[in-house]
Amino acid sequence: MPAKKASKAKKASAKSTSKKTTRKAATKKKTATRAAAKSTKTAKSKSTAVKKPYYYFGGGKAEGRADMKDLLGGKGANLAEMVNAGVPVPPGFTITTEVCTAFYENGMEVPKKIDADLEKMMARIEKDTGTKFGDPENPLLVSVRSGAKFSMPGMMDTVLNLGLNEETLEGLAKKTDNMRFALDNYRRFISMFGNVVLGIDKELFEDVITKLKKERRIKQDSSLQENDLREIIKKFKSIIKRKSGEPFPDDPYTQLRMSRDAVFRSWNNPRAITYRRLNDIPADLGTAVNIQAMVFGNMGTNSGTGVGFTRNPATGENEFYGEYLVNAQGEDVVAGVRTPQPIKELETDMPEIYKQLNTITTKLERHYKDVQDFEFTVQEGTLYMLQTRTGKRTIQAAVKFAVDMVKEKMITKEEALLRIDPHQIDHLLHPRIDPDAKYDVIAKGLAASPGAASGKVYFTAEEAVKHGVKQNVILVREETNPDDIEGMSVAKGILTARGGMTSHAAVVARGMGKCCVSGAEAIRVSAAKKQFQVGKLTVKEGEVITINGSTGEVILGDVPTIDPEFSAEFNELMKWADEYRVMKVRTNADVPRDAKQAIEFGAEGIGLCRTEHMFFAEDRIPIVQEMILADSPEERQAALDKLLPFQKADFKGLFDAMEGRPVTIRTLDPPLHEFLPRREEIEAKIEKLDKKSDTYEEDQERLQKTLKRIDELSELNPMLGHRGCRLGIVYPEITEMQVRAIIEAACELTKSGKKVKPEIMIPLVGHINEFKNQKEHARRIATEVINRFKIRKLEYLIGTMIEIPRAALTADSIAEEAEFFSFGTNDLTQMTMGFSRDDAGRFLRFYVDNNILPYDPFVSIDTDGVGQLVRMGKERGRDARPDLKVGICGEHGGDPKSIEFCNEVGLDYVSCSPFRVPIARLAAARASIMAGGGPKTKAKKTKKASKKK
Repeated sequence: MPAKKASKAKKASAKSTSKKTTRKAATKKKTATRAAAKSTKTAKSKSTAVKKPYYYFGGGKAEGRADMKDLLGGKGANLAEMVNAGVPVPPGFTITTEVCTAFYENGMEVPKKIDADLEKMMARIEKDTGTKFGDPENPLLVSVRSGAKFSMPGMMDTVLNLGLNEETLEGLAKKTDNMRFALDNYRRFISMFGNVVLGIDKELFEDVITKLKKERRIKQDSSLQENDLREIIKKFKSIIKRKSGEPFPDDPYTQLRMSRDAVFRSWNNPRAITYRRLNDIPADLGTAVNIQAMVFGNMGTNSGTGVGFTRNPATGENEFYGEYLVNAQGEDVVAGVRTPQPIKELETDMPEIYKQLNTITTKLERHYKDVQDFEFTVQEGTLYMLQTRTGKRTIQAAVKFAVDMVKEKMITKEEALLRIDPHQIDHLLHPRIDPDAKYDVIAKGLAASPGAASGKVYFTAEEAVKHGVKQNVILVREETNPDDIEGMSVAKGILTARGGMTSHAAVVARGMGKCCVSGAEAIRVSAAKKQFQVGKLTVKEGEVITINGSTGEVILGDVPTIDPEFSAEFNELMKWADEYRVMKVRTNADVPRDAKQAIEFGAEGIGLCRTEHMFFAEDRIPIVQEMILADSPEERQAALDKLLPFQKADFKGLFDAMEGRPVTIRTLDPPLHEFLPRREEIEAKIEKLDKKSDTYEEDQERLQKTLKRIDELSELNPMLGHRGCRLGIVYPEITEMQVRAIIEAACELTKSGKKVKPEIMIPLVGHINEFKNQKEHARRIATEVINRFKIRKLEYLIGTMIEIPRAALTADSIAEEAEFFSFGTNDLTQMTMGFSRDDAGRFLRFYVDNNILPYDPFVSIDTDGVGQLVRMGKERGRDARPDLKVGICGEHGGDPKSIEFCNEVGLDYVSCSPFRVPIARLAAARASIMAGGGPKTKAKKTKKASKKK
């Protein structure tokens, strides 16, 4: 057969084998296939048009740019940018995210027209490297890596050393004059291919190596001899044949196509889906695939590999940070198989390489204007940069990076504020170990992610998920891997026996804000026995330990913690946020303690005080029940008179704590039956009554009366029943007592020279006449009390919660009477969407996971539905009363996405729980900046409001 025909026949055979084996591999990886099928169903109805499927980088030029992440993914875009910036990068090409979409639309196969050009792209790498793919004499080996728009470390798949077979193995050995090196790469490739492409459990391959090392009485992989590696390769191939039913593919193009398709499939593997859900990454972005010439860090002592950051990603300190291994490949560092050396020691081992690396990475940080996470390989004294991307970081580090870079004039204040994810601020509020506490340190590892946590130890992700709902859990692993993502997300902290500061556990924990101790090598973990040992000490599943991610300490038992203190950088960032935000931030607080905490976090008032919470106190609930069980208005009033001093004291405490800031107090909202015992409790008490007791008949009559009242107040749908303003209309004495307590408290403090700003909020108004009724009672009582105290002027407002759709629709008429609106978006969401907050949890997760809804509407406001009622209510209200104050006090008041909407609509304030106040302040500032505002916008609005006053 002529050479050309033979070549064509070989390629055709390779493609046929590729498709056949790819289908088999997909069948083996059932979970990934199911996830991919689900993704395909939700794909766009029209077929994706792929204009340019391949983008080359190499030879000093790249076809892509840093701003092409949508198409090239973060890795591909940054590789192109580095090449264009003159950074030494091995040549390669990126297959775009559009091809990924086409892959799923085409039944999980790359369209033939696109696939046909794969070999042309490989020829360009061959030209730049002077090697040939599949050539027995001078073989080209490549890596196949994923690369999504947003960094998803470890979540998708990678294949290294691709192109090796029995023939190219000999060529690589001859070319490097190192057979052991060639064999080592071959065994790595086979196991990685078997796991990633064919879905074979990687533990099967690891067990072969572990068993052989035990037989040879050696500890390190590097001690394996050539004969050992040949034996391992033989056993690896046997595993593949046994598990897949097919021999290991020798044809390089078959290997390449199968690996490419496996990376595309990995976009929908379970861990990637979980990571996207946890990090709010859209499922329809897809991943790019990067095919790049291999460089080798395992070619001897003048070779190595490492990962690093341009600044410390844990603390934020401006120090060169990272780790490396001599004579190793990249996965050895990130997988935690060997504990690496600090990158500072590279200055001693390879001084010229260290200097060059430091220069390049500093240049990259300046170029991208952000901290870079980079990977590098040194091959026989030559440095190659394999990747750069924006570095994952703790929130502590993120804040310091942002503030420091503003001071270094690298970025603006606006850019600094936009770089901090408001959700992450919550992680700053986590506790740390009390410095005065005494505790028993049993081991020490690397301080991989700051913070402290105590919990019961569990040794698998599945057990962590199972127990993490009801109790604090510490996930303990020999080393984590991407499949542990669910367990890591529920655990309070993570402890690993192996791995460095840039291992999977460390990187993911920092991203999640979890404390983590990695590389605690004194610990011997046995997941099978559900225990770990340190010396003679054994800690079993369910026993409690504490880990300190700031020091690397592993501590036996539960250790007390204290609240964190904000850094100077954080306080400065918050000052900048206050300069830029237009909306005010209030808090939801019912007791002075919470109010004071909120003020420390920057709250500017109370947007919601729930008076019913005060009624549940142990010394008050009997009086409340007495009021509910009253047979006449007189008896009810007598009980309310007893409650009045308690309520007044509550309100004085809040007014005093807020020091002249506005305090919005909602009159009684829940139905009365919530304050009574459950029917079963009363029936049980009746059963237990002593018939011989002198008070038997009296006790039985009292309990029967309670039982009767429970039945009278029982409702089929209490959320839409007798509650809110409806209670005050039927029982006006309740509203009057609460208003009296509010105004008396305000008058007493005013008399003592203190400033107060009470705001009385009537809940659940749906009709203007409901509000008029309650306003009349409130105004009359307030005037009476103010006159009695002889207060010349007391500023107070009477407004309402807008939480019924009808109230938003008729907001113009309500605003003629109400002096402020506060949107109660919890109830407004329930009533607009027809979802019960108490029951919807059973199906909302399914709705979100299956794209019925984009997100949980009780977490982030439904802008298309509920949001339109908010917009309409605000606009109609302001049309009737231009100076109407409008805010929001539902749970959405602390949600960044909802705050952005509130800013867009033009609300005056948001109100949230005390510990979410810093989040709301930052989110409001970001919303203002993204809307085109700045410090001057706030100044103008403040000046305008002052003139209006």
